[in-house]
Amino acid sequence: MNLHEYQAKELLKKYNVPVQEGIPVDRADAAEEAYKNLKVQFGNNFAVVKAQIHAGGRGKGKIQGSEQRGVAVGKSAEEIKQIASNILGGTLVTIQTGPAGKLVNKVLVAQDVYYPGPNPVKEFYLSILLDRTKGQNVIMYSTEGGMDIEEVAHNTPDKIFKEWVHASGGLLPFQARKIAFNLQLKGEAFKNCVKFVTNLYNAYVGLDCAMLEINPLFKTSDEKIIAVDCKMNLDDNSLMRHPDLEALRDISEEDPTEVEAGKFNLNFVKLDGNVGCMVNGAGLAMATMDMIKLSGGEPANFLDVGGTANATTVEAGFRIILKDPKVKAILINIFGGIVRCDRVAQGVIDAYKSIGNIEVPIIVRLQGTNAEEAKKLIEESGLKVQSAILLSEAAALVGKAVA
Repeated sequence: MNLHEYQAKELLKKYNVPVQEGIPVDRADAAEEAYKNLKVQFGNNFAVVKAQIHAGGRGKGKIQGSEQRGVAVGKSAEEIKQIASNILGGTLVTIQTGPAGKLVNKVLVAQDVYYPGPNPVKEFYLSILLDRTKGQNVIMYSTEGGMDIEEVAHNTPDKIFKEWVHASGGLLPFQARKIAFNLQLKGEAFKNCVKFVTNLYNAYVGLDCAMLEINPLFKTSDEKIIAVDCKMNLDDNSLMRHPDLEALRDISEEDPTEVEAGKFNLNFVKLDGNVGCMVNGAGLAMATMDMIKLSGGEPANFLDVGGTANATTVEAGFRIILKDPKVKAILINIFGGIVRCDRVAQGVIDAYKSIGNIEVPIIVRLQGTNAEEAKKLIEESGLKVQSAILLSEAAALVGKAVA
């Protein structure tokens, strides 16, 4: 589950992680008031307006139909109000959103951290995630922070450092000091970085994060270390332990079909192809998607009905797939190990009758538990459903349907 920047920062503050302070608003006049409050609190004339969407690259992204970027600096209440007015309600297109972009419903008016002082400011990069190959958490960091960290990793991989942390041992003091040393920090900034990294790792573990990225990790002119931006992804499987965090979910940022699928405990991911597929088991789903591509089609979705599929979940899956106008055929590929094939077949029949006339071809391959009973149910239903026994037969039918 992804969080907005302002939500993530509030959570970090509970773990004593210093952040760039800001006020989230959903109206231009409220942005003006937020600027005035920040000016009184911090004494700076400058403030930053940041679009709040679940995507990176906001600083380079632009609102559709304008030159307004998703992150902009203003130096007066009037400027902040105008910037917020330009962003709110607009569609922000970034390198991560694709051409469709994302609607901006809220902006964060944040303090200026680039204020003058005795020392130069510096931007770093730091993230924490799970390294599955080692079975350990890994802290990735670099002296080259900012918007183009991907280019740094590609062009100068030697500038990306990694520190692995054993899950049962936690981050050790020498590791936090090593990170501060590799970031070339000294004196007060060094001490502040050690505290920052330690508290940030505690937040990563305590909040059950799947990924926590700070870019930029910022050294101010007075040697403070703060999180200017924060991208936080929570492990969905842990939300039962964090009901307060589950309440932070913003479903307006998610694909509506994926949200609907979640209500039926379906594992669904929308893709850009023309063949809808319904399978049970992630491995079989991947194999089915490969088969669709080899037959000349493109998968329109990943849909795993799981091991407890019944008529209700199958019908729900059907309705979700059919909402995609690009779908030219539907392939149902079920191996009945735990799930019974006759239950799936009955779900197909019920869905067909409930939805009405389905224009696209339906290819069904059912193997395993009660496969014979399932085949009989479909043959006697009188519906326009094509049955296949071998995967190669199903592939040929898919190829014919999308030709």
